[in-house]
Amino acid sequence: MRRRLALALGAVAAVGLGLGLATDAGQPGVATYLGSYRWHMDDPVFGGFSAIDLDQDGLTFLALTDRGHAVNGQLQRNDSGRITGITARPFLLLQDVEGAPLKKRTADSEGLALAPQGGFYVSFEAHHRVRYYPGADRPAIRIASHPDFAGMQLNSSLEALAIDARGHLFTIPERSGALDRPFPVYRFDGQGWDIPFRIPRSGAFLPVGADFGPDGWLYLLERALTGPGFRTRLRRFDVTGDQLLAEEMLLQTRTRQHDNLEGLTVWQDGQGRIRLTMISDDNFKFFQRTEIVEYAVAPPLASPPDKE
Repeated sequence: MRRRLALALGAVAAVGLGLGLATDAGQPGVATYLGSYRWHMDDPVFGGFSAIDLDQDGLTFLALTDRGHAVNGQLQRNDSGRITGITARPFLLLQDVEGAPLKKRTADSEGLALAPQGGFYVSFEAHHRVRYYPGADRPAIRIASHPDFAGMQLNSSLEALAIDARGHLFTIPERSGALDRPFPVYRFDGQGWDIPFRIPRSGAFLPVGADFGPDGWLYLLERALTGPGFRTRLRRFDVTGDQLLAEEMLLQTRTRQHDNLEGLTVWQDGQGRIRLTMISDDNFKFFQRTEIVEYAVAPPLASPPDKE
């Protein structure tokens, strides 16, 4: 399924400082670090990124903050594919279904998924919901809710959002309600929601981002706050029908190896590698940073059947 960034935003602004060293992808199930890019932008709403999505070219991006702002632009890459610069258009504050700008808790946007017909979906916590946007400058379109959403924890609900090749939405709350309880995965088929399966919970890691890769597997970005910093974990799952048939651990970092990675997009580069591009949420704190971090991973040993 080809994904499209269907946004029309204004003139170009922004920049950064590149860091990191590129290498090749390793064996299936092992993510290889490619590099990091520290992003700065002179704008009072810059920061707090909760999600990112890339087009098939690996250059055109849409990013989302947890205060309801969307921004798109272009990544610049060198010959090895490492990010060397960013140009970004002005931030736009998302609107509610009445066309009014989002405010305070209604603006806590977390998950992002590009729609195959254009536009994008956003999941929100605080006021727990999922909305469709034809464009960042257009009012939201309401979609159905699941009964569970209303009772979810404040600031711990619909963090991760992904869309599969059929156009079905999947969202995962940040907390499951108990340390020994799996995370429920909610699926929307265009008519209503169900819970086809649950993802095992282990350790202190909590879901913060998700995407379906070009291999059809569900990639899950998880985070843990340990002492003075954050740790990151990446798993991928073979989702077939209503079942998880396989799981692979791709990455688990040490504390402060990266900042607070919260957004994930999965794509395939010109060398056939599966790229994992992540963006950090700096929580608008001077001692944190906004960085885009990339890893590569080989395709799974056994890809799932075609789900079209």
